[in-house]
Amino acid sequence: MRVSIFTSCVVDLMFPNVGIAMVEVLERLGCTVELPDKQICCGQPTFNSGYEEKSYATLKNQIDAFEGAEYVVGGAGSCVGMLREYPELLKNDPIYGPKAIELASKTYEFSQFIYRVLGIKDVGACLEAKATYHRSCHMTRILGEREAPFVLLDHVEGLEMIPLDHIENCCGFGGTFSVKMPAISEEMVTEKMNDVLNTGAEILISADMGCLMNIGGKFNREEHPIKIMHIAEVLNTNVNITRIEQSISEQV
Repeated sequence: MRVSIFTSCVVDLMFPNVGIAMVEVLERLGCTVELPDKQICCGQPTFNSGYEEKSYATLKNQIDAFEGAEYVVGGAGSCVGMLREYPELLKNDPIYGPKAIELASKTYEFSQFIYRVLGIKDVGACLEAKATYHRSCHMTRILGEREAPFVLLDHVEGLEMIPLDHIENCCGFGGTFSVKMPAISEEMVTEKMNDVLNTGAEILISADMGCLMNIGGKFNREEHPIKIMHIAEVLNTNVNITRIEQSISEQV
């Protein structure tokens, strides 16, 4: 199975270890991983800022970059959600409209791909820690994914997952929202931080780096020693190859 990695700007520039973890996990699960070098930003920041017409060239570039891919897998629920919205944004384009539908149909968030497409629950990871999970808005609102990350994390040996109160609440990042509405954003991330602190968790896990960057920044400013981890990093920790082989064999 060929998988093209959709890095997204935030992974490429700020969380390169997440990209590495994604590749290593997918390769262990038997995927052939590719990294199309033509890919750039998904276009979400400019489009959501009102520069719709000027964003279309970016959208079309992404479609061209992944045109030959069997599957496209990204580590940011928000950016993957943007690719899923391309069909609506380009519906009046006779050439790129159909191509946008094709791209959206084969694009998945990382944990979603492992669980929904590969059909694997246990990737062999082991992490002795107490953790909680922040569910990003785009994962549920656009991708409709409420299950995959939790199933995979439940199968990480030694990891105690603690439920997060008000898990449905936004962390306040929202891309350009945090820039345009900083006071409201600050109140929202403060509420999220307090909910995380109340769990007593040592690690906060999410499938969206924008959220982790925002909440992690708040932790740092308030000097709270809680570690942030992307789900790909968790699933790439202390891997047991025997368990991976068993998981793969169960899918054959």
